[in-house]
Amino acid sequence: MRFSNVFFINGTAYAGKSTMVKMLAEKYNGIACEENYHDSMLPGLDSQEFPCLTYTRDLQDWHDFIRRTPDAYESWIKGVSKECEILELQILDKLAETDKPVFVDTNISLETLREISDYDHVLIMLADPEISVKRFFERPDMEKQFLYRLMMEEPEPERALQNFRRCLERINSPAVYDGFLHSGFRAILRDDSRSIEDTLALVERELGLQK
Repeated sequence: MRFSNVFFINGTAYAGKSTMVKMLAEKYNGIACEENYHDSMLPGLDSQEFPCLTYTRDLQDWHDFIRRTPDAYESWIKGVSKECEILELQILDKLAETDKPVFVDTNISLETLREISDYDHVLIMLADPEISVKRFFERPDMEKQFLYRLMMEEPEPERALQNFRRCLERINSPAVYDGFLHSGFRAILRDDSRSIEDTLALVERELGLQK
């Protein structure tokens, strides 16, 4: 299976992946598969086949989510990525039948991307690993604020917050960053002095959309 009309953007959190996917789709009259675009399939998943993705779907007490150790959290994240890849490939297999370009904020592993995509159709976007930890609760989205409220409800809120930060540090480690940076694919580093428009132009050039 190889995708000729699909452009993949992988990398770390807070690097601007979904923003670029959305802007590219709008500019090139394409299809945007933004972050967690596979969520539409979640209700129908079998918990035996997809235990990591259905963990939150079937969770009875969300306090258990924030109480996990860094080891447990990292293991879950890795499992989610593997299960997401299965769903993404199913979705993309159908979308690839269209004539429109498809732009994807992806969980698909670098190893699989080497097998299913041309080198020029993959781009890595990276942000400093510390950003994902320091700015996690700065975003106003409901999910992050919900988690923050849960931690504030814990008997020791500060301890709960520090534990969750250690979980975030584990999955946003320098080792993860270096793995992306030295993957062999083109990479763009987050630069807050660069405008969104300039970043878009850079992404276009790296993906071969702008000659």
